[in-house]
Amino acid sequence: MNVKSVAGQLGERRARFALSSESADPLIDRWSASDFVALTKPRVMILSVFTALVGLSIAPVQLDPVATFIALLAIAGGAAAAGALNMWYDADIDAIMSRTAMRPIPRGKISRFEALIFGLVLGGFAILVLALTTNLTTGALLACAIFCYVVVYTAWLKRTTRQNIVIGGAAGALPPVIGWAAGTGEVGLEPLALFLIIFLWTPPHFWALALNRTGDYARAGVPMLPVVSGRAATTRQILIYSCLSVSASELPWVLGFSGIVYAVIAAICGAVFLLLAAKLHWSTAADRRPAQQLFLFSIFYLFVLFAALLLDHRGDASLSARPSHNGRIVGSVHAGLLPDALRSVCFTFNFGEV
Repeated sequence: MNVKSVAGQLGERRARFALSSESADPLIDRWSASDFVALTKPRVMILSVFTALVGLSIAPVQLDPVATFIALLAIAGGAAAAGALNMWYDADIDAIMSRTAMRPIPRGKISRFEALIFGLVLGGFAILVLALTTNLTTGALLACAIFCYVVVYTAWLKRTTRQNIVIGGAAGALPPVIGWAAGTGEVGLEPLALFLIIFLWTPPHFWALALNRTGDYARAGVPMLPVVSGRAATTRQILIYSCLSVSASELPWVLGFSGIVYAVIAAICGAVFLLLAAKLHWSTAADRRPAQQLFLFSIFYLFVLFAALLLDHRGDASLSARPSHNGRIVGSVHAGLLPDALRSVCFTFNFGEV
């Protein structure tokens, strides 16, 4: 199946979905608060906030707890808005795919118009609050992340190229950069290293999911790599990107902003990651377990890497006391005090579906 035929099928399905949507009442059914929560992709949102917190925590500044909470809340709002706008635009293909058919819009709980307004208002408010409470750089980075996810990835790349998740992964890799900028007002080498880890982790994570959902993506007309290039090419690319991601995971130690504990944890988890990627590469198409195992472990892998970095980062004491770029995040509470509160929150959530 080539990209042109995929695009043609998708165009026909979009037209049919648009006609059915326009004929429906805008208030399709009585919605509940849980429907709007589901619209925000809460598990993805929480993972984004967690990586942003790590970026903020390793920044060489002291953190005011109130300002930090507001900044993270605004970042959560931006991630939630991106999820809602993604579901608004993808409602037609969500209705076709079994994995997404139970989302609020395909089920008729929320109309596309409601999702659009909700996402735009929430995103605009989150960007404004973040810019006012931290700095303009952070607000601009959040706006860039939302734009990249909704416009560049969802509306453009996802439906036109097999490299959609490779290029579009930049949006999901921005939260630690946003977190760092919230504290410092600038972008440094450390958050760019974290950006690279997530950016290289994204393709094997999503392609492992897509391998067992090839039929879904084919019916929806989405040219994911397994649909367009086949299983062998996909598993080979997964192995390549897994090697790159594991190599990048040691950058915090190489650059000196993490200790030996992080380096050892990253090496052990990276070895398991590579083992699962190799197992998938040499497995048969009939065996669905290796892809599922890699997908699930990839979520655990990313969380453990960032949790280890949060607990083991090496901050220069002389730098830790310096003010942020504009002084809005500075306070009396150092980032090192945050993990205890964080652990009780993060382990409450299931990151098994992203």
